[in-house]
Amino acid sequence: MTATVAHLRTRAQEEAGRFPALLARAEHLAGTVLLGDHGRRRAGLGDDFWQYRTLQPGDSYRSIDWRRSARGDEQFVREREWQIAQSVQVWVDPGASMRFSSHKNLPTKADRARLVALAASILLIRGGERVGLTGWRLPPRRGDMQTLRLAEMFSEEGEDDYAEPEARGMLPNAKALFVSDFLGDVEPVEAALTKAADRGVRGVLLQVLDPTEEAFPFDGRTIFESMNQTMRHETLKAGDLRETYLQRLAERKARLDAICRLTGWQHFTHHTDQTAQSALLWVYRALDGSHG
Repeated sequence: MTATVAHLRTRAQEEAGRFPALLARAEHLAGTVLLGDHGRRRAGLGDDFWQYRTLQPGDSYRSIDWRRSARGDEQFVREREWQIAQSVQVWVDPGASMRFSSHKNLPTKADRARLVALAASILLIRGGERVGLTGWRLPPRRGDMQTLRLAEMFSEEGEDDYAEPEARGMLPNAKALFVSDFLGDVEPVEAALTKAADRGVRGVLLQVLDPTEEAFPFDGRTIFESMNQTMRHETLKAGDLRETYLQRLAERKARLDAICRLTGWQHFTHHTDQTAQSALLWVYRALDGSHG
């Protein structure tokens, strides 16, 4: 067995053992958020029984449930559930840049991104929505098995430093959630959101950053290296780069905001030293308000 094959097998085993723990943590996180009106059932046209109610003026006699009405003196109508379940498609950045953490007590960006995305998916599925991935690997569905599939696929890792958003297979008028540090090329992000908007898809961008990436606390001799070690830059005066770096980061955020405004999406930045619950609440509320 070559060293490369052994490495790939070890990584596969690590990933296989990771998603059950991710699922447990996401279930716990989702449990901290109370379900509101999002995805609630309503009366209307559908196949599933919802409730009985008394006959009201304007109701058709054909809608009376005679078996239920025979139990008393009132006449009851059998209401069916309005099939308003929304499809929500999720993309979580698998790029190597997401595996960065500046401190042992902080989660990696990937860990936080997966946790929040999966917890949001759990809440949406519990609320009656159909959740899946962008692309064609996992179409939106309901149920516990779908949650398990999402946990497994969110745990996959890519080889490139930066990954491009997957915008294929977007369902018309669906909702979407993209989670990434969005530190790679912005052009694919803009293309993905434009394509989604053309199909009536509205959604949210959750930008996950390590606090060090936001503050740039470096000074003196510093070596900057990508997670895959494909890029490397050494400087003796890192402090001199701070102003330029912070300006470019601000410009990056401003451009993401502009793209979202043009396409009807929403953008929010979350730092890994903040609570996962704060990010989940924002995502959940933003998706609830991202109707087309």
